[in-house]
Amino acid sequence: MAKTIRLTVAQALVKFLNNQYIEFDGKENKMFEGIFSIFGHGNVVGMGQALEEDAGDLIMRMGRNEQGMAHAAMGFAKQKRRKQMYACTSSVGPGAMNMVTAAATATANCIPVLFLPGDTYADRQPDPVLQQMEQPTNLAITANDAFKAVCKYWDRVTRPEILMTACINAMRVLADPADTGAVCIALPQDVEGEAYDYPEYFFQKRVHHIDRQAPAARAIKEAVELLKTKKKPLLIFGGGVKYSEAEESFRKFAEKFNIPFGETQAGKGTILWNHPLNLGGIGETGGCGANDIAAVADVVIGVGTRYTDFTTSSKWIFHNPEVQFININVSKFHAYKLDGLQIVADAQAGIDALSAELEKTDWKVSDEYKAEVAASKKRYDAEVDRVYHVEYTGKDFVPEVVDGLDFAKVSEEFIKLTGSSLPQCRALGVVNECIDENAIMVAASGSIPGDVQRVWRAKSVGGYHVEYGFSCMGYEVNAALGVKLAEPDREVYAMVGDGAYMMLHSELPQSIAEGVKINVILFDNMTNGCINNLEIGHGQGSYGTEFRFRTKTGLNGGFVPVDFAMNARSYGCVAYTVHTVDELKAAIEDSKKQKVSTLIDVKVLPKTMVHGYGDWWRVGVAQVSKSEKIQKVYKEIMAPNLAAARKY
Repeated sequence: MAKTIRLTVAQALVKFLNNQYIEFDGKENKMFEGIFSIFGHGNVVGMGQALEEDAGDLIMRMGRNEQGMAHAAMGFAKQKRRKQMYACTSSVGPGAMNMVTAAATATANCIPVLFLPGDTYADRQPDPVLQQMEQPTNLAITANDAFKAVCKYWDRVTRPEILMTACINAMRVLADPADTGAVCIALPQDVEGEAYDYPEYFFQKRVHHIDRQAPAARAIKEAVELLKTKKKPLLIFGGGVKYSEAEESFRKFAEKFNIPFGETQAGKGTILWNHPLNLGGIGETGGCGANDIAAVADVVIGVGTRYTDFTTSSKWIFHNPEVQFININVSKFHAYKLDGLQIVADAQAGIDALSAELEKTDWKVSDEYKAEVAASKKRYDAEVDRVYHVEYTGKDFVPEVVDGLDFAKVSEEFIKLTGSSLPQCRALGVVNECIDENAIMVAASGSIPGDVQRVWRAKSVGGYHVEYGFSCMGYEVNAALGVKLAEPDREVYAMVGDGAYMMLHSELPQSIAEGVKINVILFDNMTNGCINNLEIGHGQGSYGTEFRFRTKTGLNGGFVPVDFAMNARSYGCVAYTVHTVDELKAAIEDSKKQKVSTLIDVKVLPKTMVHGYGDWWRVGVAQVSKSEKIQKVYKEIMAPNLAAARKY
C-alpha cells in the first residue's frame, strides 16, 4: 500500500502547492510564489491555520481588498509571462464575491490565477451560516457558484479526497497556454479542517511542462500559398507572442520579409518603439502608423491575438476588399476568428515554421510597399512628437478631443478651480520622457489605455503592462504591487485616472506595509473622461460622467475637487500635487529618490487626451430618439457596421 500522510484539506492543499513547478524551454521554477489572503470566519481556521503552521516556501501576503489583492496576483503572473503565479484565498460571502470581478479580469486576459474561496458547510448542519446565500430551489448553490461564469475551471471540495482530482485539474488549466485563466476551487469551511490519509505521492514534486506545440505542415504550406498571392502583408503582434517568449522569432520573420507590424495592448512593448517595422498600436486605440497600413493590407498575419473589437476596430479597420487572414495561435478557438487560415501552434513554433517554408520561395514585398511602410512609420513618429508637446494656448486652444462639448466653458471652470491648464497628452509625454528607460508602466481603464497604445514609446522589454481584455477600473494601482513583486529591481508606475483610483486602490497602503515601493501617477480631470467623450461623441449631452455637486436639477453643479495627494500621504506615501510641466518633471525626479510608495496628483485639462486615428468602434446607439444629433449618429454608425457584418 502507498504510504500516507494524515493532514487536513487545507494543510494538504498548502503542501501540494509547495511542490508544483513549471518548466518552459528547459527553465524550471516554482509555480506559486505565494498566497494573497484576507482571512474571515470561513477560511482563517482552515487555510489560515495551515499557512501559519507550515507555509513551506509560500509567502503569505495580506490583502486589503479581495479584488485588489487578486489584481495584484494577476499583475504578478502577467509580468512573469504566465510562468509563475499566486493563489488568493478569502472567506465565503462578500470576500469571495469581491474576487469574482478579478477572476473575470484574469480569464478575459488569459492570465493564470488560482482562487481559493471559503464556502458554506458541506454537511449543511449549521445552515444558514453567516454570509450564506439560501436558494430555496437548490440548497447546493452557494455564492461561489458565481465563479463558474468567469473561470476556466471550477470545483468544490465537498469531501477531503476530492481535493486530489480538483488540484490536478486546476494545475492542468493554469499551465495550459491555450486555455489558461482564472481557476476556482471552493473550500467548504468544515471540509477545510477535515483530516484524511493522503497518499504521499500526491505531494511529490510535479513539473508542469509548457511545450511548444508544432504547427501542421499542411497549414504552413497553405499559408505560404496564400502569401504568394499577396503584396501588402501586415503582422499583428499579440499577447501570445509575449507569453511564448517568441519576440526574437517574430522580429527576425518581420525583418527577413520586410513585413510591418501593429501591436495589440497585450503585445505592445515587447519589441521596442523605434524598430523600423514597428508601426505602434493597431485598431480603435491604435495610432496613425499601423492603422494606415491596416487599411491597405491584403493579408493580415495575426500572431497570438484574440482579435478583440479594439484590435480590429469592430472588424472595420481592414478596408482592402481582398484582405485575408492567417492566424497563428495556440488556441484553436482564437485561430478560427475572422475566418482566417488556421495555424494552431505555439507562436514561436508557428512563426519559425512559416519562415522556413516561405524562405524556399522567391516571395517578397515590393520596394513601393516598403516605401509606403517607411512613410507611415515616419508620419507616426512625427505625430507622437507633436502630441507629446501640445501646450495650452488660452481661448484659441483646440483640444485633441472635442466631441461637441463647450470646451472653453469647461476649461475655464477647471483652470479657475485647480490652477492647472496642463493637457493630458502633454503630461503623458513628460512621463514617458522622464521615467527611467527600464521602468514599467501599468494601466487598465479610462482614457489612459487608449492614449498609451496610440503614443507610448516602450523603451524596454516588459516596460508596457496594460490590462485591456476586461479594462477593469481599479486594476492599475493594485496590479502595480504584483508587478513590482515580479520585478523588484525596476521602478513601477501605475498610470490611473481619478475615477479608477477612487474605485479601488486598496493595495497602495499594503505596499507600505510590505515595504514594496510603487509609484502612482494619477491624472485628475474630475471626470470619467473616456465615457464622457463616448456619450458626447455619439450625440448625447454630458450626463452622469463628470464629478459634479448635485443641484435641484441634477448633478450639474461645480466640479468636486479632491486632494489625492493628501489621501496618499495618509497611508504613508510621499505625494505631490502637479499643475505644470516643470512641477511634473520635478515630482518624477524626486519620486525616484524615495524608498516608499509615491503618488503624483496631476491636474489635467478635460478633453485633452489623444484623439483617434482612422478608427471606428461599434457602439450601441438608440434607434429612436428626440435628438437629431443621435439620429444622425445612428445612421452614421450603422453604415460601416453593415459592411463589417460581412466579417463574421
